[in-house]
Amino acid sequence: MRRKNACMLFLTAFIWGTAFVAQSMGMDYLGPFGFNGIRSLIGGVALLPCIFILGKVNKRTSGEEGSTRTLIVGGICCGLALFAASSMQQIGIQYTTAGKAGFVTAFYIVLVPVLGIFMGKKTGWKVWLAVAMALAGLYFLCITESFSVGRGDVYVFIGSLLFAAHILIIDYFAPRTDGVKMSCIQFFVAGILSMLPMAALETTTVEGIARSWGPLLYAGVLSCGVAYTLQIIGQKNMDPTIASLILSLESCISVLAGWVILGERLSVREGVGCILMFAAIILAQLPEKPGKNRRSPTL
Repeated sequence: MRRKNACMLFLTAFIWGTAFVAQSMGMDYLGPFGFNGIRSLIGGVALLPCIFILGKVNKRTSGEEGSTRTLIVGGICCGLALFAASSMQQIGIQYTTAGKAGFVTAFYIVLVPVLGIFMGKKTGWKVWLAVAMALAGLYFLCITESFSVGRGDVYVFIGSLLFAAHILIIDYFAPRTDGVKMSCIQFFVAGILSMLPMAALETTTVEGIARSWGPLLYAGVLSCGVAYTLQIIGQKNMDPTIASLILSLESCISVLAGWVILGERLSVREGVGCILMFAAIILAQLPEKPGKNRRSPTL
């Protein structure tokens, strides 16, 4: 493992983890669809210079990038999934903490290999054990002692399911086309789709956008544009399992960021849930024995 690649992936996890705080702060003046729509469009614009620079560095040929049709179809499919997943997550963040949202969202790392079964991918005993541990963690993290579930936790969990589907769509299209270009298209698709319910259900003002410029730029430029590009470069020539382990640190970083910046606190019960969730995430990404060539979907 190259140190440079590891540092890039850790920086990606840091940006994604702290982005939950930006998303939480951005809800002070904007609705969930307005925030997601604007940040997605910013992310798409931020990727345009990245596409130009990476194209010059890599000097890819059109044959290696795949057909234009595959690129467009992949970008639209990813954009639809991203719109649905991010909408559920952003709605849920209104009713829960940034730290809890980070851990519940990270459940997609366990869900991906499980959903992969329906696509003919093999799943070993470690994944099933990780699922059991993650469910136990979700119980302590989201279900109170009075056996009630927070509304925000439900929305974020649905978002996690949709993010798992989003990853599987990327897993299918990424080898067939240019990943950064496809990501750029998906951000524009998700942004445009978010604008429709924003116009119908929310009141978005110029003043609200101006007051949320910090969270919007952080979530748009850094979380969408910079972090995704760092992930693409960092995962090059690197073991995908190790890469996923580093990226999964975003869940822990989201809790620390919520504590330091927003003053959020977790109860002992929620802390136990976080520990179980993180252990499940690590276990789900551990490699099988060398004799088993099992390929798991990666980020």
